[in-house]
Amino acid sequence: MTMVNKQLILALILLIALFSTASVNAQRLAAVGRRTVAVTIDDLPVNSLRNDVTTQASITRKLLQAVKAHQVPAIGFVNEIKLLTDGQRDEQRVALLRMWLDAGLDLGNHTYSHPDLNRIPLDTFKEDVIRGEEVTSELLKAKGRALRYFRHPFLHSGNNIETKRELEKFLAERGYRIAPVTIDNDEWIFARAYDNALMRGDKQMAKSVAEAYIPYMDKKFAYFEQQSMALFGYEMKQVLLIHANALNADHFDKLAQMIEKRGYKFISLDEALTDKAYTSADTYAGPAGITWIHRWAITAGKNHDFFRGEPETPAFVMKEAGITGE
Repeated sequence: MTMVNKQLILALILLIALFSTASVNAQRLAAVGRRTVAVTIDDLPVNSLRNDVTTQASITRKLLQAVKAHQVPAIGFVNEIKLLTDGQRDEQRVALLRMWLDAGLDLGNHTYSHPDLNRIPLDTFKEDVIRGEEVTSELLKAKGRALRYFRHPFLHSGNNIETKRELEKFLAERGYRIAPVTIDNDEWIFARAYDNALMRGDKQMAKSVAEAYIPYMDKKFAYFEQQSMALFGYEMKQVLLIHANALNADHFDKLAQMIEKRGYKFISLDEALTDKAYTSADTYAGPAGITWIHRWAITAGKNHDFFRGEPETPAFVMKEAGITGE
C-alpha cells in the first residue's frame, strides 16, 4: 500500500468519525429540543414552619407569580387539614387554594392529613383520602371542574402488593388517576434548612442554602434524564415533584430558568402521562418512597448498578435542616 493510499484511508476514517460524532451530537440536540416536564407541587396550601395566614398568603402569591411568569401549567396537591385554624375551616386559608384556581392551575388530593400508608391500616388511609376531598372538590366544582389526581404522601404506595393493588382499585373507583413522579429530590430538606435559617434571622445561611439548591436540582435532572435513557432508550416526558414553600416562592424563577436552559418545555400532567412509559408495569411494594422510573426498573429486574450515581444533598444543608444522621 502506497503512502498516498494510507493517507487517503486515514482521511476517510477521520471523516467517518467526524460524521459519526456530528450525528450523535445532532441526536442529543434533538432530544434536548423535545424535553418536556410537568411540575407538580405538594403540600398545599403551604408547607412552612411559619403557619400564620399572612406569611402563607405571601408565599402563595410569590410562588404563583413565578409559576405564571414561566407559563407553567402546574398542579398543586392539597392537604385539607392545613385549611383549619383551631380546628375550624378558615376561609382565609381556603382563599389560598382559590388563588391557584384563579391562576388557571389544577388541584389534586394529597390526603387530608398526609398520613403514612406504611404505618396505618389501609381502611384508615382510605378515610383520610375521602376526607381530603371535601373543600378541594367544592372549589373545583365552582370552576366547572372535578378532582382527578391523587398523590401518595411520602410516595408510599403500600408495603405489600395486596395493599398496593387494593388502594389502586379504591382510587380508580373514586375517579382518581395516580400522579406519578419521575424526578424526585430532597428539595424538602433544602426548604426546611431555608426556613430554619430565616426564622433564626441568618440571612447568610438562607442565601447559602438557596445558592446550593439550583445546582443540586440541575444534577438531579441530569441523573433522571440518564435513567430514562437507560431504561427506555429515550427521554420520557418527566414529572417533577416539589413543594409549596418559602424556598420555591423565593427561587422558583431561578429553578424554572435552569429547567428551561436544559431545553425543557413545561407541560401539564395530563400531557405528560400520554408518554408510553407510564403504561410500564409497576409491581414495586415496600418501604421506600421512590420514583416511578425506579419502580419500573425494579419491576424489570434491574440490578443495583442501575440506581447508582444519584446526586446527594450537601452535608451543610442536611445539618441546617436538622436531619443529619437520619
